Amino acid sequence: MIFASSCVESAARNRNVSTTEMYQRMKRVGLMDGFILKCYDGLHTQSRQHVIEDVLNALDIWESKMAEQQ
Repeated sequence: MIFASSCVESAARNRNVSTTEMYQRMKRVGLMDGFILKCYDGLHTQSRQHVIEDVLNALDIWESKMAEQQ
């Protein structure tokens, strides 16, 4: 869970939003369980910058798909 919280904090800092807002966005689309924790083995071996880029790209895509479904 330390890795997951680090992803939330770093992504929030990158997008200049609160950690609460970033966590809620990730939770809304299932990114925490469906990407960050599910892909932990591969993600945690990458640089922090690369992980944050992957997480934010996934968040953008997942939010877009969710918006299309509504």
